[in-house]
Amino acid sequence: MAIALDLPVVILAGGLGTRVREETEYRPKPLVKIGHQPILWHIMKLYSHHGFKNFIICLGYKGEMIREYFYHYQLNTGDVLVDLEDESLRPLRGHADAVDWKVILADTGANTMTGGRIRRIKDYVGSDDFLVTYGDGVADVNVPALLKAHRQAGTVATLTGVQPSSRFGELTTEGNLVTQFREKLPVDEWINGGFFVFRKEVFDYLEGDATVLEQSPLKTLAAKRQLSVYRHSGFWQCMDTYREVELLNGLWASGRAPWKVWA
Repeated sequence: MAIALDLPVVILAGGLGTRVREETEYRPKPLVKIGHQPILWHIMKLYSHHGFKNFIICLGYKGEMIREYFYHYQLNTGDVLVDLEDESLRPLRGHADAVDWKVILADTGANTMTGGRIRRIKDYVGSDDFLVTYGDGVADVNVPALLKAHRQAGTVATLTGVQPSSRFGELTTEGNLVTQFREKLPVDEWINGGFFVFRKEVFDYLEGDATVLEQSPLKTLAAKRQLSVYRHSGFWQCMDTYREVELLNGLWASGRAPWKVWA
């Protein structure tokens, strides 16, 4: 039976995550935890907060662990009743992690590139537009506003432009003395922060498993004036290094995680 989700959120969750080897030697990067739940859960909570609850997760490296996470989701969150006689499991009461998501777990290959992964899930997209993001970054993006901007632009693709903080403090000096120190200044340039919206025509630009979304497809769309940008001036943070894993966990532990827009 063919299944196609209306306006799905496609999450690229198949990469190796080699720059976070301390964590990804044992688990796929999207399962690296921020607080009590993996970063994948935080990303999905953002979208579902805005009403987008249909997901297609593109699996690759250690994808079986992501399958197991969702298969055992109810067992591992909140209070549950396990009836060993009829082998059933039933949640006992509502809890903060309760969700009503529909999730397609798609095997998109161990070595497939980002564009190739999207191409592989074409048959699961049942809407003219669909949302795409990476499985290793969080933000407080207003997703409905992003979708509205995409439709107003009328382009095949829209990406979210962000201005991340610089990794290093900026020094003002006089001779050998530092007269001013400013930490983590925003950079002036806009960069690709992910959080895409694509029209189905984007599949025409994805040739095969070796297609890197950020190379030929986006460059060709830009040259054809079919790539627009939604500028997001709020919080955005990727999780490329172990230092950034610690940063995000520190924000979560403080109770002031900017990307937590849900109750």
